[in-house]
Amino acid sequence: MSAPEERLAELGLELPPVAPPAGDYVPAVVSGSFVYTSGQVPFVDGELAVSGKLGIDVDIDEGRQGARACTLNALAAVKSVVGDLGKVKRVVKVVGFVNSAPDFSSQPQVMNAASELLGQVFGDAGKHARSAIGVAALPLNASVEVELIVEV
Repeated sequence: MSAPEERLAELGLELPPVAPPAGDYVPAVVSGSFVYTSGQVPFVDGELAVSGKLGIDVDIDEGRQGARACTLNALAAVKSVVGDLGKVKRVVKVVGFVNSAPDFSSQPQVMNAASELLGQVFGDAGKHARSAIGVAALPLNASVEVELIVEV
């Protein structure tokens, strides 16, 4: 087991199976030395774990849980194309979409959960650029969606 996967185990986490695409796309693509994931929503055990709008239906802590679940799903997608998370040299970029009420402005707080998890798993190599974007809706009414770009 690679060091990042050992760290996941130490945190009591495991990578889920890669969710099958809901359309004509793949979960992740390798291009050169980078892996780009498709947007991942917070599926846990095949069910959408956190749905609704932040600031109306969902509080920040629930949104953070959703962001962590999305990040685990994105890491599973990365592993599916590279075989081992130990091949990740660094996390380059995280893009987080937060299904937000019109007056909700705490998207960065929600997305901090994804950033914190990546730091715990990859150490300094988990430090990344990030966008935290509030949106009016997400597929399946998911509360959060996360994309990763990693260098391998």
